[in-house]
Amino acid sequence: MPRATNNVAAHRRHKKFLQAAKGNYGARSRLYRTARETVQKGLMYSFIDRRRKKRDFRRLWIVRINAAARLNGLTYSEFIDGLKKVGVSLNRKHLAQMAVQDIAGFAKLAELARSG
Repeated sequence: MPRATNNVAAHRRHKKFLQAAKGNYGARSRLYRTARETVQKGLMYSFIDRRRKKRDFRRLWIVRINAAARLNGLTYSEFIDGLKKVGVSLNRKHLAQMAVQDIAGFAKLAELARSG
């Protein structure tokens, strides 16, 4: 009985990884084994960074709110605490947008936070 190989499936599997590794440098895009390692590591990083992106944006928003709050004579923590005491429930994304685009509106919020 002749030796049976599964060449068609193996070729498709290799082709799938080599296609996904296109654009990488040298052997990473040409050799199956290194291409597979590259693709798997890239998928791992993309999974991790989808979660990290949320953290990074929150940090950016906090930095922007802090900078705008300090222009209005408050620290970030005093500003957020004052807003909570007054009962203003805006999330950090919208506060950061206001800090950049609507400086007058943010100043009014800072006054509210100071009074609270």
